[in-house]
Amino acid sequence: MNYDHIVVRYGELSLKGKNRRHFESQLFETVKKKLKPFPALKAMKAFDRINIDLNGEDYSPVVKKLQEVFGIHAISLAVKSENDLEMIKAAALEAFRKANTGPGTFKISARRAYKHFPVGSQELNREVGAHILINTENITVDVHKPDIDVRIEVKENATYISCITFPGAGGLPVGVGGKAMLMLSGGIDSPVAGYLTLKRGVRIEGLHFHSPPFTSERAKQKVVDLTQELTRFGGKIKLHVVHFTEIQKIIKDKIPASYSMTIMRRVMLRIAEQIAEKNNAMAIANGENLGQVASQTMHSMYAINEVTNMPILRPVITMDKIEIVDIAQKIGTFDISIRPYEDCCTIFLPSAPKTKPKREKAIRFEQYIENLDELVARAVEQAETIFLDENKTTEEFSDLF
Repeated sequence: MNYDHIVVRYGELSLKGKNRRHFESQLFETVKKKLKPFPALKAMKAFDRINIDLNGEDYSPVVKKLQEVFGIHAISLAVKSENDLEMIKAAALEAFRKANTGPGTFKISARRAYKHFPVGSQELNREVGAHILINTENITVDVHKPDIDVRIEVKENATYISCITFPGAGGLPVGVGGKAMLMLSGGIDSPVAGYLTLKRGVRIEGLHFHSPPFTSERAKQKVVDLTQELTRFGGKIKLHVVHFTEIQKIIKDKIPASYSMTIMRRVMLRIAEQIAEKNNAMAIANGENLGQVASQTMHSMYAINEVTNMPILRPVITMDKIEIVDIAQKIGTFDISIRPYEDCCTIFLPSAPKTKPKREKAIRFEQYIENLDELVARAVEQAETIFLDENKTTEEFSDLF
């Protein structure tokens, strides 16, 4: 007997009260899209889980795909049995044998959701546990910390038995928390910020500032590749590329060097806000990490944030660099991020940027750029939009988005 089903279990969703039905529906739609490469599978939504009939498919690539879906707490391999005590005992023994690799401990965790089944949960625990003990060697019961937990769930139409469980991604289903505009520099931090934003159910669109010829097409491609990697967790993602060369040259020419980084970040935020509003995003997300560089001190954030009333999400703001790198490696963005291509934040970098800029001075220096509103509007209007999808090749659209 092989594992013929996968049981997808919810985590945080079970706490969402009146929103639970909406969250579960969103998750189910995401799971169906994620499983498109496996047309033989059949996914069925139940009250507190999703049951997937493998129909002979190998479970390993299916589990790997499901582990990229936010909102899933656990993924269990399962054997489906008819609602008959003897058949349940036989199926549980086979499932246990597949999971057991040697001497160890186990327990039975039976749950009779279908109350018309004549055998209660405690009796199922005893009956199935005794059957496994009789038919195996070097196995003992440990109800506190067993090596193998044999989970038996009696539903109305069938019973599902599972012994092997894989962790899910956790979080909330993407799409239940609105949309944010993610500022993607091409470094290590911002893709991780995007991943963590998606984990809270927030859909994202990417925003990258590109300054040719000072930044190369390879630098732009690096950001496209990072966004493509994030589609594994967020589905379809739009990437907006803003041509920033003209504005950067003006800042270099007209703003005192010590404040050029502050003014540049303020202008970036102005552009981000307008592109966010244009695309119905309710927040801006970025990879700022407190104290990491001159523009990410508390003083700098105070001076820069003043240009927008839109919420700014900073998921990695308190993390150590090692923690951020660990996540980047886990989600597959680290090797892309360390490609040696400069982004626009590193060109024209002053030798001594102000780490404690004054908001009043920033406002005054910004007025040196006479046509700032016009420059911002033109940058927003001329932004290039690239559409990416996990299961498709990159396509560029000029009018559709």
